[in-house]
Amino acid sequence: MRPVWICWTLMAASLQVGVLGGPPLPCLRGFSQEEYTVKTTEGELEQGRAVANVSFHDCDDSSGGRKVRLNTDNESNFHVSQEGVVYTVNRAGEGEKVAVIYARDFRTRQIWKTRVRLLVQPYMAGSGQVKRGAATLSQPELKTKMLFPWRSSSRSSPAVVRGDGALRRVKRDWVIPPINVPENSRGQFPEDLVRIRSDRDKSWMLRYSVTGPGADQPPTGIFIINPISGQLSVTKPLDREQIPNFHLRAHAVDLNGNQVETPVEIHINVIDQNDNRPEFTHTVFNGSVPEGSKPGTFVMTVTAVDKDDPKTANGMLRYKILTQSPQSPSSNMFTINNKTGDIITVAAGLDREKVSQYTLIIQATDMEGNPTYGLSNTATTIIRITDVNDNPPEFTTDAFFGEVHENLVNVIVTNLTVTDKDQPHSLAWNAVYRIVSGDPTGRFSIPTDPTTNEGLLTVVKPIDFELTRSFVLNVEAENEAPLARGIHPQRQSTATVSIRILDLNESPEFSPNPKAIKLDEGMPAGSMLATFTAQDPDRFMRQTIRYSKMFDPANWLEIDPVNGRISTIAILDRESPYVKNNLYNVTFMAADNGVPPASGTGTLQLYLMDINDNAPHVFPPEVEMCERPEASGRGVNITAIDPDQGSNAGPFAFELPTRPSDVRRNWTLSRLSGEHAQLRLRADPLALGVYVVAIRITDSGNPPMSNASYLRVKVCRCDRHGDCVDMQRVMAAGLGMGAVIGILICIIVLLVLVLLLGVWMKRRDKERQAKQLLIDPEDDVRDNILKYDEEGGGEEDQDYDLSQLQQPDSLGEGECGAKVGIRRLDERPLHHDHRYPVRSAAPHPGDIGDFIHEGLKAADNDPTAPPYDSLLVFDYEGGGSTAGSLSSLHSASSCADQDYDYLGDWGPRFRKLADLYGGGGCDD
Repeated sequence: MRPVWICWTLMAASLQVGVLGGPPLPCLRGFSQEEYTVKTTEGELEQGRAVANVSFHDCDDSSGGRKVRLNTDNESNFHVSQEGVVYTVNRAGEGEKVAVIYARDFRTRQIWKTRVRLLVQPYMAGSGQVKRGAATLSQPELKTKMLFPWRSSSRSSPAVVRGDGALRRVKRDWVIPPINVPENSRGQFPEDLVRIRSDRDKSWMLRYSVTGPGADQPPTGIFIINPISGQLSVTKPLDREQIPNFHLRAHAVDLNGNQVETPVEIHINVIDQNDNRPEFTHTVFNGSVPEGSKPGTFVMTVTAVDKDDPKTANGMLRYKILTQSPQSPSSNMFTINNKTGDIITVAAGLDREKVSQYTLIIQATDMEGNPTYGLSNTATTIIRITDVNDNPPEFTTDAFFGEVHENLVNVIVTNLTVTDKDQPHSLAWNAVYRIVSGDPTGRFSIPTDPTTNEGLLTVVKPIDFELTRSFVLNVEAENEAPLARGIHPQRQSTATVSIRILDLNESPEFSPNPKAIKLDEGMPAGSMLATFTAQDPDRFMRQTIRYSKMFDPANWLEIDPVNGRISTIAILDRESPYVKNNLYNVTFMAADNGVPPASGTGTLQLYLMDINDNAPHVFPPEVEMCERPEASGRGVNITAIDPDQGSNAGPFAFELPTRPSDVRRNWTLSRLSGEHAQLRLRADPLALGVYVVAIRITDSGNPPMSNASYLRVKVCRCDRHGDCVDMQRVMAAGLGMGAVIGILICIIVLLVLVLLLGVWMKRRDKERQAKQLLIDPEDDVRDNILKYDEEGGGEEDQDYDLSQLQQPDSLGEGECGAKVGIRRLDERPLHHDHRYPVRSAAPHPGDIGDFIHEGLKAADNDPTAPPYDSLLVFDYEGGGSTAGSLSSLHSASSCADQDYDYLGDWGPRFRKLADLYGGGGCDD
């Protein structure tokens, strides 16, 4: 960084103003300096750049604004304005340029001159030079200059007449030129910039300070000033990319803090250095250009940015292409505008089918591309060659073959294959097939398979083998996108397709179908209606056709299987529910004997005309009427319904029968129209109830048909509005057969439910009576303490029939037969289906001994019984039983008379009992 000696002494030696009361001083006209020297660098000096400002002082303005004219003797290199600013006309090269500036007064023809010396030096990056506008001073020339921005000078202060006729000086504010400080300085800090002083410090003790961003505002502490000497210094290196300039204000105050001078603006510009490399906006740029593009076609733009000052060479970038890959068909297929970064084509021959993508390495260099001093960076550019339709589709062969059966639709006959060198699945690759000739009726179409790009020759209309046996089609293939200019279709874009039609056994066809017949209803069975036959389309096959009936909902018709004659097998009735709008449809089938057999169907439509075969009947079948004639008003209206139509129906004739006589005595019937009549009460009030009134109705057919139709009339008590109020009694009196049947069904259902309930309860009682003889395992006396219920003092208090034990023969068969086999209480059944044998309830004939013997046998054969040494549980029934001792059955009265050894032969479960009694158990 170079400190600048900038001296604003503000003294004009050529201007002298007289003191008060004395003569004025003479005024000196001329340039303020005899010579101006400016140093600059080669890179900074451009056309139109201001390099110096010469100052000419013209103090005599009394002549009405007479001025001098400025010009130069070196107009080829410099231009001077009438304000004294010297500009460069063109970019000056390295060396010294000198221009003499003249000031001419055309009135007095007086001439003043000064000299401007411009020293242009080559710019060396990092050499320590500093740019100040267009001027540059080397580091050794840095000298601290002293500024007197507040100095009052006779040269700079014009004379002003006071009110008393005397003259006084007027102080004038000065604008300090910007101070230029280079960034990234490596000098010792703090580094002096400039010294600011006021001429009043000779008589006053002043203190100087600066304010503003960089001083007392963030970022603080960058600039400091010596409060006594006024020396302004920078404390650390500056970075133009962060803060390009600073705006400070200089203050001068006395020791009491009173402002002595008006604050002065100080502008500090941070001079740029080339300390940033260019940066591309993307690491990889992607672009595209159509194949076959002409030279000069714009491709894309690459962009790099440099944080340095773009107005200087440090931020002026230049682009160039370093490498191209692949280098086919030329190593220089592209070029780049070195200033804008636009990439364009410079050679012909871009062919996507040969080279689909190019990769370029682009370099951006600052210092206007100077390879010696500039900083560089690179980026990758990928240029994709886009496809154009420069290759028409070509068939893989000139002829294709296919075959298809007749009468088939939406069937692919054959696949047409083509090749196309363009990019797959693009508009330039997608093929469109067109039938040029050979299909005048449009029976074929060729859609494209989107995956394989094949043409699918498809039948879209049925083909009759008997009419056409083969086709020869001429087809053409082209792309969805039109061919590029200058590209013509190839011969391989057309082909022929030969198609052979195969015969099939076709179904017989009825003609006409459907077939309509018009006839009267009521035709009797066995009547011949028509012949309904079918034709076999296979004219070249000799086949036999047989007929059958498929759909005949009323089963009225039959068809002869050989000749197709149709006859009736039942009476035709137009009023049948199967007849809709007088039409009755019957479907027949015709089948041939081909391989495989084929069949067709035909529909016979019978239009049945009406005859008078139905008698009319009254409607509605039930009406309500008040018991008194005056309450009934005009009576009730009835009408007649006849299933027949037209003249076979109305108008109708209504009349009451002559018998029984009470009908006409109680009722009157009057005709209202051809379809309606009115029934009214004739007699005094009738008893409440339901009356059946016979009404004879006759239609208008030829011959006419009549019918006695019965009308149910419910006579009821009515209110003053004529509405029935006692309908329950009337309804009870007129209970219909349907209601009676419903009541009977409900009664039968209730009886069945009661019967089923009784059976279920009886079965449950039987199950409760089947007591178990065996106890559960948890009640085993070997491991548990048993609790016996005390049943009282013997059996005297119970009404038992003990004769049944003494006389087993008297057991009833029905009673005993219903008993379930007795089981032991110490047995736990493993399944619901008991595996041990169940004996009969009681022997017949026999005695209680046989009963016990059978129980013994059942227990011995029971595999699920507990171990043989288990104890059986017997309830204690008390003493004093009138049944006596059971030992009278087969045992003696004493233990000595009874031999118990035979118990061991009964099985392992009785051995314990034999040991107890045989071993002296009775003695115990």
